Amino acid sequence: MVKKLPTTISEEDFIQIIKKTKSEKHKIAFLLGFGAGLRVSEVLKVEPRHINWIRKTIFVEQGKGKKDRIVPLPKGLKQKHINLFPLGITPRALQFAFKRAAEKSGILKIKPDAHFHSLRHGFGSNCANKGIPIHQIRTLMGHSNISTTNVYLELNPKEALKSYEELF
Repeated sequence: MVKKLPTTISEEDFIQIIKKTKSEKHKIAFLLGFGAGLRVSEVLKVEPRHINWIRKTIFVEQGKGKKDRIVPLPKGLKQKHINLFPLGITPRALQFAFKRAAEKSGILKIKPDAHFHSLRHGFGSNCANKGIPIHQIRTLMGHSNISTTNVYLELNPKEALKSYEELF
């Protein structure tokens, strides 16, 4: 069975998508996907009580597999956004809004398989690229199995290539 690597959204892609997004609620949803690694269903469940401004965290209540977890508060999320939660958008509308913004920004031409979940993949990939240990990434993403998280190491084999160059 051929296993395809997931499509990720880079920081540059994310900026372009946000520039083409008019709705503040959509921008916040995209930010939570990219900056905190939340799934669509998790984004739509965020309520003001889940946000800890002091610790700069979001409590994800009953995520996939009925698991709770704590994720980082994305830097772009501000106190003024609190009154927008819960976002009150349907999952389908949010996925459509992402596709529309990705198309307007030109990202879909480069990455035709990009979808809302690609924001989450971008979060995992960014964490790996910045050197966060894989076990910590697993915790942030709420994966039960480390093999699910390992895909983010495969997306950027920089460290493996560097080790190879040093040895050969």
